[in-house]
Amino acid sequence: MATTKPPSPKIAIIGAGPVGCMLARLLYLADIECTVFEGEDSPNYRSQGGTLDLHTDTGLAAMRAAGLDKEFEELARYDGEAMKIMNEKGKILVQLEASGKDKSRLAGSRPEIDRALLRQLLGQSLPEGMIRWGHHLKSVEEDGRLVFRDSTESGFDLIVGAEGAWSKVRKLLSNQVPVYSGLSMYEIAIPEPETRTPELYKLANRGSIFAHAPEGRELVFQQMGSGELHVYAIFRADESWMDEQRKNPPALADVKEILLGKNGTFADYNETLKDGLANCEEKCIPRQLHMLPVGFRWKHRRGATIIGDAAHVMTPFAGEGVNVGLKDSLDLSAAIIAAIRDDNTEVSLADRLDKAVERHEIEMGPRVDGYTTLTNDMMNIWFFSSEPPEKKVVKAMSKIVSFNSPYVLRPFAGAGVQIYFAMKNALGSVFGW
Repeated sequence: MATTKPPSPKIAIIGAGPVGCMLARLLYLADIECTVFEGEDSPNYRSQGGTLDLHTDTGLAAMRAAGLDKEFEELARYDGEAMKIMNEKGKILVQLEASGKDKSRLAGSRPEIDRALLRQLLGQSLPEGMIRWGHHLKSVEEDGRLVFRDSTESGFDLIVGAEGAWSKVRKLLSNQVPVYSGLSMYEIAIPEPETRTPELYKLANRGSIFAHAPEGRELVFQQMGSGELHVYAIFRADESWMDEQRKNPPALADVKEILLGKNGTFADYNETLKDGLANCEEKCIPRQLHMLPVGFRWKHRRGATIIGDAAHVMTPFAGEGVNVGLKDSLDLSAAIIAAIRDDNTEVSLADRLDKAVERHEIEMGPRVDGYTTLTNDMMNIWFFSSEPPEKKVVKAMSKIVSFNSPYVLRPFAGAGVQIYFAMKNALGSVFGW
């Protein structure tokens, strides 16, 4: 006997980034119809945000639920887990080797993948036509109409904003906008680093370098799947100064002078690290780092919700942003699927869906707070403290290890990290390490 397919609500997802496409993929696997609206004109999957690592209980859990774990494995770079944290003079403070596919750390496996490849993998997992390209959203009206640059759409039972920090869907739910963190950066790249900057290439070891200075400065070098080194020069700056930089982007030569000149932001850095900046070519993108306040909430509104950066954009200093967003997609899809499959005929589908979304929002808040608090703590440790990197790294690693430990063990885990560094420094003084 043929089974009757449950009625499906009309769902719109705004944004075809990893978070929006993940939600669409999970709903598609459950035979629930949805439409993804994306402002970009075509699926060029342009590179955005360099490389990122997916975490076991969040990003990787979502990939498994989406049935894309094998495809992900083919693209993932486990050698990208290699990491060095150092001071501005090149002294290595923390060094982690790549774990490999069959090994795990305290925080679980964290394979790297280029953001563009992740977006492509998720986008191409959807049936043709599910993503409607060239739909740049201008606003969401009170009656739920989606006003695009060239058209309008209406009649949706649920609109999910997954379109990033400056979400138009969030404007329907709250007046809160992201605030400037006090940090700006230049995003640059080193093509063919193996020949251009061989010492830096060897130092990166196909992973990442994080080089910190006392006064809120950091150079980040990350190996991409393409082979190039992605570079972030991060520093404290007035918002108005970087506003002007973004309105009138300087030439790369001028940026190098700002960073490496006589009084340049990174002029006191190790020669190998400065050589990396000197050999940057091609793109140079000035950026400001914004964040939503820790603990941000919005009043539930029937027919609309937000996930990912639209709900909790944070700075990148704990590496959790996209992972938290993918977990949002996993949890929201489960709530939607359960509401649709619920056979309680005394409650309408619309009411079941609304209650499910509201519960999801309530449960998402405390979960996200842990990640945004960690991220904010890491930002303050690294960029808004005058302590030397040798002291900052102890506090930062204590935070990370504690956060990834079982709750009852967190105080002991943090203390253990501090004891480790104290012994390491003491032995280093004796033996000249």
